[in-house]
Amino acid sequence: MGLSFALEVDAPSDLAHDQQRADALLTVTARSASGAVAGPEPPGAEVLIMDRSLSMSGHKLDEAKRAMCAAIDTLRDGTLLGIVAGHHEADVIFPADGGLTRVDAAAREDAKLRVIGQFAAGGTAIGQWLACAERLFASVTSAGAVRHAVLYTDGKDEHETPEQLGDILAACTDRFVCDARGLGDDWHYAELLRITEALHGTAEAVVTVSDLTEDFTRLMRKAQRIVVPRVYLGLRLNDMFQLAFVRQIRPVEAELTARQRYEEETHVPLGSWPPETRQYQVSLGFDPHSLPVDENLRAARITLHAEHPDGTRAPCSDTVSMAVRRRSTPSFGIPRSAHLTRVENERELGMAMRACADAQLRGDLDRADRELRLATDLARDLEDTVRLRLLRAVATTGPDGLPRVRRDVSRAEIQKIGVDSTKTVAPPVDMVDMVDMVDPVDVVGPVDLVDVGDSGELPSAEAPLSPRECPRCGTTPASPTAKFCEQCRYRFADGARDGGPVDAS
Repeated sequence: MGLSFALEVDAPSDLAHDQQRADALLTVTARSASGAVAGPEPPGAEVLIMDRSLSMSGHKLDEAKRAMCAAIDTLRDGTLLGIVAGHHEADVIFPADGGLTRVDAAAREDAKLRVIGQFAAGGTAIGQWLACAERLFASVTSAGAVRHAVLYTDGKDEHETPEQLGDILAACTDRFVCDARGLGDDWHYAELLRITEALHGTAEAVVTVSDLTEDFTRLMRKAQRIVVPRVYLGLRLNDMFQLAFVRQIRPVEAELTARQRYEEETHVPLGSWPPETRQYQVSLGFDPHSLPVDENLRAARITLHAEHPDGTRAPCSDTVSMAVRRRSTPSFGIPRSAHLTRVENERELGMAMRACADAQLRGDLDRADRELRLATDLARDLEDTVRLRLLRAVATTGPDGLPRVRRDVSRAEIQKIGVDSTKTVAPPVDMVDMVDMVDPVDVVGPVDLVDVGDSGELPSAEAPLSPRECPRCGTTPASPTAKFCEQCRYRFADGARDGGPVDAS
């Protein structure tokens, strides 16, 4: 297979007696298989998708053609290649007879000539471009072929409905992976994130159009590192538990909503794999009253599966268990996992960055300033220097002495805030790993009894925070200090505990 996979599970086993959710962090590491028998590299198929809508006229289209030609030159001989030119429709411009053709010197020259001959016209319907790519990939007969697409666009998906795009993305999921690039400043980051989340790709903002050539060249080289075309997370659940969600958390956050039933397991597609490490959060829901107290239960068996060249799937990792134990202790009496707390805070940072971008794009500057300050504080606390640097690049100090979004900030810079909000970094060792080395008793110390008086209630300064419920969707966040609902992105106001959550807009 070319890669060896290792699967590790990190899950707090103790659950509060009233808890309704159990979470686990999965770390998947793929390494080049030592001692693997050398053989022919798996066949690769590449579809390049170029935006030739009317808004691409002039310098932008010239730079895009240069980037496409550079990508073609980077492909290995033997790669199956197709090129789609899109506006409100999608046309296969290479090869001339449709389908895919193997790359060689003559094919490269022909492909580049057809790219150079394109002119700008029409609107934008990205779903049609992706559907065309899926039809081209369908002509690849080998299940072991790596199928990769890359697209760029400079505009919004205005010539199809979000529902139409959603239907096409559902049809393309687990068929191929796709990276997407927003060119200039008139596209919308949320559309690109929706595409790459469904198709296991990466999204980037190319603020300077001339940078697209270097980006496409790097993308082609990265795509050539893919070894295993399809990997699945296999879950076999105890009957008392239901799968709430699976979420990729590193290196990019993404909701993994596709589900497949395969034999006795639920399979969640994880996309194509080069040698690298990714992390996932698995959340299981349950009725707390259905679980016995102080009894160890296996909530789930978890195994990775890879697709073989003949289309069958087989385990490619050891099976690990997610075990839980319901305690008689209420939630505030059980220490929270430092790893899961960090993951929740990282997710809140991403939500705040997107809320800042959305508010700025619609002209709500006061809201954008508030979300910027929240995001900056979260990034600083997490020591996320990458996203902190990005936030500071669009910030300045206002007349009140507080940070605010620069009034001359470009739309492209704000789009970058949105599209990069999902990128996470590995936690500093001293923030998470060292926490696990400390005995909680050494930190907390002995607990003194508190006089609760006749009321039987703790003083407010000592009262534990109970989970709050989102008034919009009814979800109870895992953290009682959450600032956003993790399900619908509802913003809890700072004073929500006194008067209930209020909208931040």
